[in-house]
Amino acid sequence: MAASSAIIGYNSTFAIGDGGDPTETFTAVAEVTNITPPGYSRDAIDVTHMKSDDQFREYIAGLMDAGEVQIELNYVPSASDVLIAALTGGKGNFQITLPNSITFTFAAICTAYTPAVPNDDKLSASATFKVSGKPTLA
Repeated sequence: MAASSAIIGYNSTFAIGDGGDPTETFTAVAEVTNITPPGYSRDAIDVTHMKSDDQFREYIAGLMDAGEVQIELNYVPSASDVLIAALTGGKGNFQITLPNSITFTFAAICTAYTPAVPNDDKLSASATFKVSGKPTLA
């Protein structure tokens, strides 16, 4: 039996690009506790017609979508919160780096940023990013 090549997510980062041209610099968001990378889906377009074989629906492949990226983090209140800046800004570039140095780099719009301040637990926050276009996996 072959040994597993599985790894844990420890030491992964979620970073925000500065928009630099020609070289963009990515700065990691502090205290991220969970990252959900882009997922991939494809539309199925119904092309069924009046003579489709044996009354079965027929489909062709439509456009692909990279979905949403979500992060969770320990919320550390700051007057210069980078995630509020991402939410109020337009489309930007983001990068997820995994422990084995594989990266997902993608353009996205921050669509939600939600801090939570519970009475008896740590302050936390979550943010959601709608991916625009094709992510680069390298």
